[in-house]
Amino acid sequence: MAKYLYPAIFTLESKGNYTVNFIDIQGCYTQGDNLQDAYDMAEDVLCLRLYDMEESNEPIPSPSNPADIVVEKGSFVALVNVDTLEYRKLYDNKAVKKTLTIPSWLNAQAEKAGINFSQVLQTALKDQLNIADN
Repeated sequence: MAKYLYPAIFTLESKGNYTVNFIDIQGCYTQGDNLQDAYDMAEDVLCLRLYDMEESNEPIPSPSNPADIVVEKGSFVALVNVDTLEYRKLYDNKAVKKTLTIPSWLNAQAEKAGINFSQVLQTALKDQLNIADN
């Protein structure tokens, strides 16, 4: 779970649409009806592919140096930035039940105080993992 920056090759096709290819990530390509659409689609496909790689513990390849990428006429290189942690916060937020153990006296005090155990655990985990709330 991290922020990534990868070069993508954008190629102008007929009718003003663009194809996008990430040469460092196998199977990571997309297209768009115009440049803005292509860039938005590039962010989506890169983030989803990197998320899948993280989930399956695949090694994440290092990005190429954009200056080293040779492109054909009608193409250009642009950097695409994504954050898989933000993706997870938006799309992978289903509730997961956890069982925990605390001393009885602490449980009694927390229940008297009306403390939401789930909220306290979420807050503590975010604090321990240095994850900021948005």
